Formats: sequence, C-alpha cells, structure tokens
Amino acid sequence: MVPLLLVLLLALILFGAGFALKALWWIAVIVLVVWLVGFVARGTGASGTRGRWYRW
Repeated sequence: MVPLLLVLLLALILFGAGFALKALWWIAVIVLVVWLVGFVARGTGASGTRGRWYRW
C-alpha cells in the first residue's frame, strides 16, 4: 500500500510541476510579446529621440 501511495504522490507532484512550467512558459511568451510591442510602439520625446516606455 505504501509504494502505491508513493507512486501516486510522485505522479501528482510531477503533474503539478509540469502544469506550473507550462504556465510559466505562457507567461514568458506574453511578457515577451508585450515588451516587443512596447519596443516598436514607443513614442518620441521632446528632443525628437525615442525614449524608453518603461521606468527601469
């Protein structure tokens, strides 16, 4: 009974980790797209140069 519980627990942990990693990949892709759109669509400053659209 204990080995069966251990195998089920391991399967549950691996399934959870796989789901979390897939979700993190989707978040990374969304952030990359937002960054690229902001990089392309940034406005020009008062001096005519293109400024940064973020505050870092």
